[in-house]
Amino acid sequence: MTTASPSVAAAADLERDLKSGALSLAIAEIAEEAARLILPYWRTGAAVETKADDSPVTQADRAAEALILDRLAALYPGVQTVAEEAVSVHGAPAAAEDWFWLIDPLDGTRGFVRGGEAFTVNIALIHAGRPTAGVVTAPATSTTWRTDRPGGGAHRRQFGALQAGEAHAGEDWRPIRVRDRPQEGMALLSHSVTDEEAARLAARHGCTRWQGTDSSLKFCLIAEGRFDAYPRTGPTSEWDTAAGQAVLEAAGGRVLADDGQSLAYGKPGFVNGAFVAMGG
Repeated sequence: MTTASPSVAAAADLERDLKSGALSLAIAEIAEEAARLILPYWRTGAAVETKADDSPVTQADRAAEALILDRLAALYPGVQTVAEEAVSVHGAPAAAEDWFWLIDPLDGTRGFVRGGEAFTVNIALIHAGRPTAGVVTAPATSTTWRTDRPGGGAHRRQFGALQAGEAHAGEDWRPIRVRDRPQEGMALLSHSVTDEEAARLAARHGCTRWQGTDSSLKFCLIAEGRFDAYPRTGPTSEWDTAAGQAVLEAAGGRVLADDGQSLAYGKPGFVNGAFVAMGG
């Protein structure tokens, strides 16, 4: 992971591309490239190792992260990167810089290993503790969600196999928006909670029904108006949530920490406490 501060020119490039929307388009292309790299490992019995925190890692995680880091360094040299697999090997940076990337190359590795579809590629740009741009890609369904320029909302597309000479393949981007809270809201919960706990958490946030889902996909399903809340009580890493939060907030939703403030980034150890992600 890089720790050197971006040059004045690189910081200017970040701000310019963020304001124009070019940055979110660029990182969407990177996330989709990583997704295409990951898919050949899926449902093929790829070898699984166990990290120090007892979480699984595969060659797909490492290969996708290496690709993402390489592409980001070429586009925006010198910007600090905090990436899951690099942190597991080298440790987290002592402190976050004003601009930095949060990267989870394969969120939902346990489900990926089981052959499930709910795993994602996550890239987010953080500025002054806030997720200012983000992309989430679901390789199994060839779906990407992204932010636009500030105030430009959030978008979704299905992408396809890339042919020689093409910039991208698939559908055009279409806008997404959270829905108004219905009479009987529907919550998304992590599979790690019991049915009893899930029902209690859903009810606490005004939802009469709930469904278990892996990975940052939960943020995106709320962002496109299919669900209403995602409460989380256990700890997560910042790279698990940043890209999804960026997309959900751009689509009109909120992600609130226990103190009622927006979930912030660059905390000690890059670890989140409890939070709730909400639609309209």
